[in-house]
This record gives sequence, C-alpha cells and structure tokens, in this order.
Amino acid sequence: MVEDYKLVDTPAAQPLSMHPKKFALWLFIVTVVMIFAAFTSAHIVRQADGDWLIYDMPQMLWYTSGIILLSSVFMHWAYWAAKKDKPEQLKIALAITNILGILFLIGQLKAWDELVANDVFFVGNPAGSFMYVFTGIHGAHLISGVIFLLYMLISAFRYRVHSKNMLNIEMATTWWHFLGGLWIYLFIFLLLNH
Repeated sequence: MVEDYKLVDTPAAQPLSMHPKKFALWLFIVTVVMIFAAFTSAHIVRQADGDWLIYDMPQMLWYTSGIILLSSVFMHWAYWAAKKDKPEQLKIALAITNILGILFLIGQLKAWDELVANDVFFVGNPAGSFMYVFTGIHGAHLISGVIFLLYMLISAFRYRVHSKNMLNIEMATTWWHFLGGLWIYLFIFLLLNH
C-alpha cells in the first residue's frame, strides 16, 4: 500500500541574524570581559602569594561609581528619547551622559592622586600595580565610550538619530551600560580583594 504524501508549503525558518556592527560590538565586549577576567584571576593568584600591600581604597572611587550609575540612567533616557522621536530630550540626555562620563574620568584621575598620597604606586607592590591597571584600562575603554557619545550627540544635533535610525544609539547604549556594569564589577572586586 502506497501512501500519498503531500508536500506542505511551510515557511522557511528565519535564520538568527544581527547587524554586522552589533555583532562586532558583542565580539569586542566578549574580548573585554575575557581580558578583565584574566586580570582579576591574576590578581587573586598573585594576592595569594603574600607580600601584598594593604591600603585604603580611594574615597573618590565611591563617587565615580555613583557617577557611572547615574550616567547609565541618562544613557537609557537618551535611548528612550530616540525611540520615541523626542530630539530635544535626546540631545539633553546625551549631553548629560557625556558630561558624567568626563566627570568619571576626572574622578578616576583624582583617585590616582589619592593613591599616590597614600604611597601606593604603579611600580613596587603588585597590589598598587593591579589597581592602576584595572582603573587605567577601564578608563581607556570609557574614553572610547565618551568619543562614541560625542559622535552620537553630533548626530542628534543633525537629526540623524530617531526611531527609524536606531542602530548607533542602540550600540552606544549597549557599550555604555556594559562599561558601567564592568566598573561596578571591578569596584566590588577591589573592595573585596584589596
């Protein structure tokens, strides 16, 4: 007995897709995560060897942590404003996020001043070296975020950021929130392991 089989037209499964720029951003984020995972692992291993300098965390790091959290709130407001086609709010939110990003970087430099005042230097004890490496490399990444935000602010003034052109603001928001989350992770790690 031969059964007849009908060919059924089923819609082709849509492949998972992502804009190439977003994919590149996520690859870069994974790379940065791996770098800092390696640094924090090295910190723990080296600290276990002994001869570890005990020092007070710079008070400024508390302020910069608050600044970076606040900047994420304003960055999310910028994203929302772009999505809702509110260009004036978008410009204000991006400008404030940029200012807070710059204040964060200035605060990190002030934290380095506090470290030097407490005789914690880049060269000498590895405890100090790790502190400068963590804050310095994170600061370098944050500079890239501030540059990206400046580009977004200029684009907002040219009305190139709106609900029909969300790619760059989505990427800027992802990068900025990642940098904020990374800093909070590093800050908590340093509080627990300095």
